[in-house]
Amino acid sequence: MDILIEYGYLGVFVASFLAATVLPFSSEVVLTGVLWAGASYGPCLIAASLGNSLGGMTCYWIGLLGKAEWVSKYLGLDAGKLHKVQEWVKGKGAWAAFFVFLPGVGDFIAVALGFLRANVWIVALSMTAGKTLRYWVWMELIYNIW
Repeated sequence: MDILIEYGYLGVFVASFLAATVLPFSSEVVLTGVLWAGASYGPCLIAASLGNSLGGMTCYWIGLLGKAEWVSKYLGLDAGKLHKVQEWVKGKGAWAAFFVFLPGVGDFIAVALGFLRANVWIVALSMTAGKTLRYWVWMELIYNIW
């Protein structure tokens, strides 16, 4: 984590990208370290939001390929849970990507949207909105509470 903190905004971007995949990684730790090191609010929010959104879109694109065995092999996602999330997403459409930031189900939502061939532009827009809101709330907590 320290090396990513040393890289500042680039470290925040990389950490956020990795955290949006199924890798067990906490971008909030890196973001907090970079903020405490004196980085500016706006660039940190942009780096975290863009990195996390691109990572989430990676899960979408893997789902778009439509290979269920790849989802299990490369993302380590349970096929049964993915099917349940797919059924939930069917009724919501591409705007469900707003909730990709949620821990535990976010990756499943992104992959399910890919499987369902949801509109990539709406997915990208709503996913970025949700992830930006999440990081904004986190950063407000850092600035106003700690």
